[in-house]
Amino acid sequence: MNKFLKQFKKINSEPLKKANIFWTWIGSFLGILAVGYFHLDMLQGTDLSLIIGSFGASAVLIYGAVNSPLSQPRNLVGGHLVSAFIGVSVYKILPDHMILSSALAVSLSIIVMELTLTLHPPGGATALIAIIGGEGIHDLGYMYILAPVLTGCVILLIIAIIVNNIPKHRHYPESLIKFNKKWFSDE
Repeated sequence: MNKFLKQFKKINSEPLKKANIFWTWIGSFLGILAVGYFHLDMLQGTDLSLIIGSFGASAVLIYGAVNSPLSQPRNLVGGHLVSAFIGVSVYKILPDHMILSSALAVSLSIIVMELTLTLHPPGGATALIAIIGGEGIHDLGYMYILAPVLTGCVILLIIAIIVNNIPKHRHYPESLIKFNKKWFSDE
């Protein structure tokens, strides 16, 4: 039994510091607030809660696990866009088979994200939303990729870059750390 319980030992990509908790809260609050506000008028008549759902999961990664490979800009934007395209396409091909379409959209999205090196777990939700999102989402068709998906990703990314780089101990994206070390090191 003890061996079983040890597998749940805390493993976290970010050090547990009060400052990290504070900046995670600030970033996620501002990110989701901005996405919701920006899309409120644009997406009247659609299920905004579903859009916020997949971006809520992205917020956990880009504000709470800033060093994770899954939270990097390529993964955030690429994962959502690939998944949105696949979700809309699958729905257009199989609109009357919700369960089959859902399974197909999510599984294809995962494979394509892996192949394109853009794996971002919330992308699976973005594909699923294209299927189960209701008439308002379905009426958007491929516009779903641009708004709300691309616009939401860009908003979250801009806020992540700003907020995650305010404190000296946090840096986002990882490529910024490599850039800074290369160009601004004292060596």
